[in-house]
Amino acid sequence: MKPVGKFFKTIFLAAVMAAFAPSQLFACAACYGRSDSPLASGINWGIFTLFCVIATVLGSIATFFVFIIRKESALAAKAAAESFPEVKA
Repeated sequence: MKPVGKFFKTIFLAAVMAAFAPSQLFACAACYGRSDSPLASGINWGIFTLFCVIATVLGSIATFFVFIIRKESALAAKAAAESFPEVKA
């Protein structure tokens, strides 16, 4: 076995052992129910920030498609006006 492969196998084995090692688990303030802690406030602000980012991206995509649809309809109207000019008598 190559030394590099043995190194990765050792690292993987250590990670698996650490993942399954019994230890005491502590819930965060958001899960534990203490909603007045700074951690819970930070989590709430993080959730709000991610929501704002997602809303901004989706709004930008929708705005882009509205722009494209309006531009296409304006070009189609212009092409129709050039193809069928009004006859003036």
